[in-house]
Amino acid sequence: MARISGIDLPKNKRGVIGLTYIYGIGKSTAAKILDQNKVDHNIKVQDWSDDQLAGIRGTISEMKVEGALRSEVQLNIKRLMDIGCYRGVRHRAGLPLRGQRTKNNSRTRKGRRKTVANKKKATK
Repeated sequence: MARISGIDLPKNKRGVIGLTYIYGIGKSTAAKILDQNKVDHNIKVQDWSDDQLAGIRGTISEMKVEGALRSEVQLNIKRLMDIGCYRGVRHRAGLPLRGQRTKNNSRTRKGRRKTVANKKKATK
C-alpha cells in the first residue's frame, strides 16, 4: 500500500484519482505530478514501482499539503475574522461569503432549519 504524507492511497484506483485523496492535490495537480515523474496516468497505484513511488513522494514533499495547508487556511480565516472585514464577519456568523442569497438556500452554510414558533393573536 502506498503511503504518502500520512495518507494511505487506495491501491485499486488509477494514479490521478489516488493522489487526489491527499488534501491540497486535485486532478490537475495530480496529473502534473505524474507527468514530472514519468508515470502513466492509467496505471493503478498498486502497480507503481518503488522508484516511481519515491519520485512522487519527493515531488509532493516540496508542496504544501495536508496539515501544513489546513493550518494555513485556518490562519487565513482567523486573520479575516480578526481584522473584521466583510468576509471575516460572514465567517463568524456562519453565512455564505461570496454574495449568495440567503433567504431561500444556503442550508449547507447555515445548518439545519431552526423552526420559530408563531406569535398568538391577542383576543379582544
